[in-house]
Amino acid sequence: MWLQTRCNLAFDIAVPTPFILMLRPRSGANQWVASEEYKLSPSVPAFEFTDGYGNLCQRLVAPPGAFSIRTSARVMTADQLDRAPGAPLVAVQDLPNAVLSFLLPSRYCESEQFGSMAAEITVGNVLGYDQVSAIETWLRSNISFEPGSSAVAVTATDVNARGYGVCRDLAHLGIALCRALCIPARMVVGYLHGLQPMTLHAWFEAYVDGRWYAFDPTQPVLGGGYVTIGYGRDAADVAIFSQFGQPVTQTLEDVQVTQLADADA
Repeated sequence: MWLQTRCNLAFDIAVPTPFILMLRPRSGANQWVASEEYKLSPSVPAFEFTDGYGNLCQRLVAPPGAFSIRTSARVMTADQLDRAPGAPLVAVQDLPNAVLSFLLPSRYCESEQFGSMAAEITVGNVLGYDQVSAIETWLRSNISFEPGSSAVAVTATDVNARGYGVCRDLAHLGIALCRALCIPARMVVGYLHGLQPMTLHAWFEAYVDGRWYAFDPTQPVLGGGYVTIGYGRDAADVAIFSQFGQPVTQTLEDVQVTQLADADA
């Protein structure tokens, strides 16, 4: 399907403030970025780089006063994401070097604490994809998806203890459980067509049978309409903006995802 994504951010800046942004989707296995716009107001020099996970990032210094960022993109994305029941686990010794970091505990995903719990959730399942699917199902049934319930990132341990969270929180717990089973898992941030309420979204991917597969415990059924902006070990790696120095006031975050007719694309 063809989607039009838009993200408008606005800030009130007191002093010149360095920012790192992650707002540009890039073409990949499941999406093609046909066109995009990126506007800064007021216009300031911006420098783009690719981080260690392949994400497109922008560096700039925002001037004092009102500062806004407006992005949009036309993206062709999958109508349905791939599912692969029975896909086997890849043994740690056979994993590609680039995947190994997604096995390790990280700031928000303390996988070393979830070994027994992960084994209980996945007992009786074929090693690999079916284990991750069991984790996804368990999260839907046991952790309540409550948009707006968490303003700051919390750890997988915290999410498990309180039993609710935003999309980012459910992804953290899913990632920790996968890694506890020696299944590489990573955080994904981006857009989802039809998400309610509409905002930027987070889900997770697991590496089995030689490739990454998407899982989203916040949705009753995993359909299509996902547009990826960035990948990382957890939320610390995929912030859409990071500012440094004196705190700033965010005055707007407006996200829109619209399906386009083929003729409009």
